[in-house]
Amino acid sequence: MPSRSDLKRLYDVGAQLAPMTHQQQDWPYEISPDAYKAYLQPPHDVGGQASGPSVFEEKEEELWELNTYVTCEVLGWKGVWNSEERRRIGNNDLGASLYYGFPYYGRWIWAAARMLVDKKHISLMELLEKIAEVKARHAAG
Repeated sequence: MPSRSDLKRLYDVGAQLAPMTHQQQDWPYEISPDAYKAYLQPPHDVGGQASGPSVFEEKEEELWELNTYVTCEVLGWKGVWNSEERRRIGNNDLGASLYYGFPYYGRWIWAAARMLVDKKHISLMELLEKIAEVKARHAAG
């Protein structure tokens, strides 16, 4: 099992690969073993990594989670996207900060919104206006 210092070194090197903190590189013919490990570790692949203590418990899904699942499935049934696109957008393309910052179905709904904008089913302005409308409705109770 890797030590905390090994994991910190891996995460520090891996953080330099993230798009939002990308550092210009000249792509040498040889890379360090740490860089090699970081390149091979996508943010969603957490198998075998050390983590803090976790409490695993059964819980009922919340309504928004069920609605998100159904929405994503309907998008698939309608041919708007496929499961591989959902996984790629919702896992691989997020980057570590968003991947670890969103709940499971939060990544699904983020991926659905991004895909709808990317494929021009809705405009970004339409999405932002709808988000503002829902926030106002929620604040009003």
